Amino acid sequence: MNYPTSWLTSMSIGEKIACEVRLKIIRGDIAVGSVLSENHLAKDFGASRSPVRDALRVLANEGLIRLERMGAVVLGLSKKDIEELYDVRILIETHLLKNLSKTDQTSLSQELSKVIDKMTMAMEHRNPIDFSYQDLFFHELIVIESKHERLLRVWYSLKPVVLTALLVATTKRFEVDYDEIQLLIDKHKLIIDALLSQDDHVIERTLLEHFQDTRTTVYDSLMKEDLQ
Repeated sequence: MNYPTSWLTSMSIGEKIACEVRLKIIRGDIAVGSVLSENHLAKDFGASRSPVRDALRVLANEGLIRLERMGAVVLGLSKKDIEELYDVRILIETHLLKNLSKTDQTSLSQELSKVIDKMTMAMEHRNPIDFSYQDLFFHELIVIESKHERLLRVWYSLKPVVLTALLVATTKRFEVDYDEIQLLIDKHKLIIDALLSQDDHVIERTLLEHFQDTRTTVYDSLMKEDLQ
């Protein structure tokens, strides 16, 4: 599986390289401890060293590699990394959903329902790529609608790693546990219900249960026995 070409639209060469390498690292195609060479990557991608250097800086900022003189050492995505990513997502989305629920969110709920319709269509067509994208976009709509600029920046800093991990996990889920996909869609419907309930406790409980399921799925899909 390569990084979906439809997700690469309008990206620079460096960003495209980062996406492909990120996927290989998160999927485990590039082992933890491996050393990435600018020259080798430039040759593999048919690019100059400049965009490769840009890509490596992006991956270093995401914590997937460590830049050293001899090259870039692959750190990978550990169990602790995934735990922390979802801790941040829970904090952000719970806070924002509570704030949004204090006012009428009929329009937002309708937009979120449209995303769920697209998720359902992707499920019926057994398309994990589109399902993954719509799954994360559902949550992104909540962050965008909040108009909280600082948290939106944090969200976008997390998005590349979260989306890639979700793609790998969802693809496996479609292959191994396809019957669970409808349950995942239903959990998104519960988030809309929680938003409209205007009840902070319902929002907290619903998001916590949702993210516990997602986190477990990512664990099962990405974690190897030798990872700590």
